[in-house]
Amino acid sequence: MANTVTFKPKQVTKRMLSNLPERAYEVVTNRFGLSDDAQRKTLEAIGKKYGITRERVRQIENSALSLIRKSQAFKDEKGVFEELKKLLHTLGGVVSEQELLSHVSKDKLTQNHIHLYLTLGDDFIKHKEDDHFKTRWSVSDEVSDEVHKSLKNLYSSLSDNEIISENELITRFLDEVKGLSEQYRTEEITRRWLEISKKINKNPLGEWGKSTSSSIKTRGVKDYAFLMMRKHGSPMHFREVAKAVANTFDKKCHTATCHNELIKDNRFVLVGRGIYALSEWGYKSGVVRDVIRELLKKNGPKRKPDKYLSGFLLSVI
Repeated sequence: MANTVTFKPKQVTKRMLSNLPERAYEVVTNRFGLSDDAQRKTLEAIGKKYGITRERVRQIENSALSLIRKSQAFKDEKGVFEELKKLLHTLGGVVSEQELLSHVSKDKLTQNHIHLYLTLGDDFIKHKEDDHFKTRWSVSDEVSDEVHKSLKNLYSSLSDNEIISENELITRFLDEVKGLSEQYRTEEITRRWLEISKKINKNPLGEWGKSTSSSIKTRGVKDYAFLMMRKHGSPMHFREVAKAVANTFDKKCHTATCHNELIKDNRFVLVGRGIYALSEWGYKSGVVRDVIRELLKKNGPKRKPDKYLSGFLLSVI
């Protein structure tokens, strides 16, 4: 993808850093990864190179950034910062650092130049990573405060193992941020806001829930099997489950391993020879006639069985 900015970052940086003393220039270049290798260096690594402490490197960096901000070259690049400010508003007013930099360019070196401008610009507010959120940048306290509060409320509204579709999650979130301007309340921007959260995430099928849920943070065959059976909507033979996991998620899934994982996990119920259902569907373990008797006892005679009973009957015929 081509850069989404109209200016040429390398040329802008060259002009803004042109009047820095040699060591200050090298510290900034190394700290922000502005060399061809695009590697950001740590304070410790730079300190070892020059035989100075980490704190001294930090002082040189801060002094260099201050000199840049006071320079005429910095003032001459006002249009660059205005363009980035407008872009941030367009993306939602508050955006994760990774999302913002990736949107501008896929090139790591170009991203590093943009990161320098965000650090230098007075209009850009950096929010460091914390327990709830990833590192993000904003240009409006009103928007960022509302988004942060709404994401926390959304997280609190989810039960530990609840899984919902992306459309439902977006609807819920838009209800939370209804006080914000309509220009921000779009599905595209909402998805970017959701990406800020570390507490809410989506699974490989695009369903959302709490990041700690085994249905979201899938760790093995049993979690993938749960997603597949939930999607299928009716009991499945463990061989079908293994095949579906392999085809859908491109994961190696041996039938024996799948069987062993299902039988040990209380989310699954063995309801026939090798046939499993989900506990949340109301099934109980037993041979076919016992399961059918239990379901009929619970639901009564029906001309049209519910979808889970229908699916079960079909799976064992």
